[in-house]
Amino acid sequence: MSNKISLSMTDAVAGIRDNDTVMIGGFGSSGIPYHLIEALLDQGASGLTVISNNAGVGEVGIAALLRERRIRRVICSYPRSPGSIWFERLYENDEIELEIVPQGTLAERIRAAGSGIGGFYTPTGYGTRLAENRETRVINDRGYVLELPLHADVALIRAHRADPRGNLVYHATARNFNPVMATAARLTIAEAESIVDAGRIDPEAVVTPGIFVDRVAAITEEK
Repeated sequence: MSNKISLSMTDAVAGIRDNDTVMIGGFGSSGIPYHLIEALLDQGASGLTVISNNAGVGEVGIAALLRERRIRRVICSYPRSPGSIWFERLYENDEIELEIVPQGTLAERIRAAGSGIGGFYTPTGYGTRLAENRETRVINDRGYVLELPLHADVALIRAHRADPRGNLVYHATARNFNPVMATAARLTIAEAESIVDAGRIDPEAVVTPGIFVDRVAAITEEK
């Protein structure tokens, strides 16, 4: 099997293009691939559509991409988390597009993309503005909204441990959206707290098999 280890975060994000759709793992401040985001910031791609749970906080992570006007559109559940100053500024000035997706629906739309599912019906959002211009059905006297899968050009994710084949293990709640995002992108790039030799990860502990991962970069200094 090929060695998927990149020599640096810079090498790992090479080839991400302007106007790409990028999934970014994380929930709150847990499991966010801060190092890959910083490398993407230096790389310069712009006009991005970002799919994430929230729209960043403070001056780091997704917030840094927003600050530098690299993001054109955000698809997320919580755009106004405490400290999300840059998203709020851009949105108030009509400088960014927003699609709000309920959190469970967001996860399932990503999972559907990774599983090859063409769509699914959910009662979440039925009868609200979130259902406007969407197909709806009544099944067994209950209303449902048709939701379509969310695909991405690139997924940036964070793992606790990886091996050269791209097998990934996560730490506790840092797992969150990372595994499903790994399956739903054309190119999946992972940063890992440590990289071990092939065969050192118990197969029963692998959460994301290497078949879903294209590049892995080691975190050399925690941010």
